[in-house]
Amino acid sequence: MSIAMPATAEPTVSAVTTPLPSPRTFRDRLAASPEGCRTVAESRETVRRLLRKQDDRFLVIVGPCSIHDTEAALEYAACLAPLRDRYGDRLEIVMRAYFEKPRTSIGWRGLVSDPYLDGSFNMAEGLRRARLLLLALAEQGMPTATELLDLATPAYFADLISFATIGARTTESQPHRALASSLDLPVGFKNGTDGGIEVAVNAMVSAREGHAFVAMDDDGRPCAVRSLGNAYSLLVLRGGLVSIPNYGPESVAAAETRLRAAGFDSPSLLVDASHANSGYDPDQQASACFSAVRQRRAGRRSLIGVMVESNLVHGKQKLAPAGGAGGLRHGVSVTDACLGWEGTAALLGELHTLLGKTV
Repeated sequence: MSIAMPATAEPTVSAVTTPLPSPRTFRDRLAASPEGCRTVAESRETVRRLLRKQDDRFLVIVGPCSIHDTEAALEYAACLAPLRDRYGDRLEIVMRAYFEKPRTSIGWRGLVSDPYLDGSFNMAEGLRRARLLLLALAEQGMPTATELLDLATPAYFADLISFATIGARTTESQPHRALASSLDLPVGFKNGTDGGIEVAVNAMVSAREGHAFVAMDDDGRPCAVRSLGNAYSLLVLRGGLVSIPNYGPESVAAAETRLRAAGFDSPSLLVDASHANSGYDPDQQASACFSAVRQRRAGRRSLIGVMVESNLVHGKQKLAPAGGAGGLRHGVSVTDACLGWEGTAALLGELHTLLGKTV
């Protein structure tokens, strides 16, 4: 039975589309230098070696909760670079470069979505700024990590990323698991917002296998993709609900046991020291980091590192009700509160010292 539509019926418009340059066009116009390509390739292999337990250093992914000001991000990187060199014998430091932010309900979605912070949603400019920053960081020898939220955006800048995470709200998403299975870089899956690790373990199992899915090719055309699977994934423990941590020895041991049961003979875990593991108090991130290092020194080799939210200035600030970047304080987060630079430098130094002590 068919239902006839009135001849005068007009199609309902529920969205407005704006063409974007293809990923290939973007990458050709903003191509990486040989130095930048070397940074990405070498740092990806370093993280893979950490996952294979062939490198005894401790991974520290540190940087802003989100990047809204690329100049401040470059300033942050300039501060971080000397510490990456100074502590490189025990720490593998990778800078957070997060351009997409998942929202529990509504809020600013990140640099890619709204680079002017005013609801204008100039995504072409957001993608351009993100790629330009990643190019600059790679050419300076600074490896980066980011969270992949929109399924289309990795085609524009994932070639410049050394480590990616799939967030707590998207770890259960089948398209994100398929995306992870197609990436040539290590991927961390965060446990769910309720603190349960099962969805993340299932995501890791899924991502190590090949998938068939629909995506966009480098020229922006729909295509069928057959991925080969990603052998380099890890579980990111980020706590649960508002302030229930899961970085303690019992939680880490239970997660390791579950991963072994899922077929990961040499499981890898990373502690996200922020979010629920710190009760969203940036000063409490150090406690999670020190616990992770003590466990590592006690023989828990599956615990390969930590993630820290840090910025030039301590704390966070709210966007103006009318939107826009005017009036914002330099180097202060507009999303989660971050540890300030002085506290960050001290924390990295203490982690380096602790890792050098004998048990």
